[in-house]
Amino acid sequence: MATTLIIIRLELDHEHASFGDVAAAVSQAGGDITSIDVISSAKGSSIRDITVDIGDRDEAAIVGALRRLPGVRLINVSDRTFLMHLGGKISIKPTLPIRNRDDLSQVYTPGVAKVCKAIHESPAKAFSLTIKRNTVAVITDGTAVLGLGGIGPYAAAPVMEGKAMLFKQLAGVDAFPLCLDTSDTEEIIRTVKAVAQIFGGINLEDISSPRCFEIERRLAEELDIPVFHDDQHGTAVVVTAGLINALKVVGKRMSEVRVVVSGVGAAGVSICKMLLAAGVTRLVPVDRAGAIMFGGKYEHPMWQWLAEQPQVEARAGSLKDVLPGADVFIGVSSGGLLTGADILAMNERPIVFALANPEPEIRPEEALKHAAVVATGRSDYPNQINNVLVFPGLFRGALDCRARRINEAMKLAAAEAIASSVTDEERNEQYIIPSIFNEQVVPLVRKAIVIAAMSTGVARRIPPDFR
Repeated sequence: MATTLIIIRLELDHEHASFGDVAAAVSQAGGDITSIDVISSAKGSSIRDITVDIGDRDEAAIVGALRRLPGVRLINVSDRTFLMHLGGKISIKPTLPIRNRDDLSQVYTPGVAKVCKAIHESPAKAFSLTIKRNTVAVITDGTAVLGLGGIGPYAAAPVMEGKAMLFKQLAGVDAFPLCLDTSDTEEIIRTVKAVAQIFGGINLEDISSPRCFEIERRLAEELDIPVFHDDQHGTAVVVTAGLINALKVVGKRMSEVRVVVSGVGAAGVSICKMLLAAGVTRLVPVDRAGAIMFGGKYEHPMWQWLAEQPQVEARAGSLKDVLPGADVFIGVSSGGLLTGADILAMNERPIVFALANPEPEIRPEEALKHAAVVATGRSDYPNQINNVLVFPGLFRGALDCRARRINEAMKLAAAEAIASSVTDEERNEQYIIPSIFNEQVVPLVRKAIVIAAMSTGVARRIPPDFR
């Protein structure tokens, strides 16, 4: 069950009501009191904040039950999630104090002029003399935000702020959200190029398909800093990491399994490309119109690319038509597409990654009856496929070696690093992917990225701990 917390401030008239009455009313309405704070207390009354987990129940039912209690006055009801967003979730602070006029003259005019001249003469010095060395732009146009769709740049901002928080907390990377009020491909490319000079990397986020492919490709070609569309490649990296370990659990090899991927949008295309790079030889990409076939003709440029890969099966049909005989199902599409009978039609000890959110392609409880390993995109089930495992360590490594780009070798190295953070002793059906709070993940991914960047010639610097 999902957790939704509300904070209710109320005043109790002790002559007519006790806290036991409040607790009973909350419980009967389906809520669970998780904490109590006494704000003030007098002889005949008290004011308290109670935090209530309402799960997926209606907030109004719990609030209404309290309003009807004699001797209880509701002062305020706050959603804890909204409270955490008040004023935004990130801020900028200086790295050193300005204590006197001399400090001011060094960090600003006139002293700063010599630093400006040095960078003008040698632009590469911006990496060492400005925030460029440790700063990533988190850029969206708000056209494909989480499961909410095209809600626009204003509404996308909380997601981008949250991403910036994760960058900082998990990898020490300074990230800043840029929410663009345009969905025009050329205008987005021009805008990102115009602001890129102060950033060491570009993280594209929540940009709809198929525009996201062109935007990322052009920016990667035209900028000399790494550009990474997390919805595509972050998902693909974690899926590949999870599959590496899931195959070990069931005793199968990447080169032998038949894999069906449902949903061939931004994430699905990238997953297919990574699986091919990882050694999959039998791949069936499926979208709403049916399977993408080897030798087929498609207007979508990435679908056409898939249709030209010899590992893709030349077989038509819907998802239910092509799933029988598969070893692996990976869903990045929509909820409720499959039943237990569909999983039974797969090969022995099948692997099911049902990643649609909030409703997976098949209910995990149903999939677990028939599949050897089940993963979802949700935090309330084991084996959560979460992009947070990728981007902090990936950008930490890319910034540290001043990589020009993120290439396929670096992404595959990141997947293998994430998989390796689950030891042989730990690995089982319920644990194929590490927690996002596993402190080994970021260092392992960072190391893998630096090594892969240096070996493929895209690193411009060797970090001190690699010398």
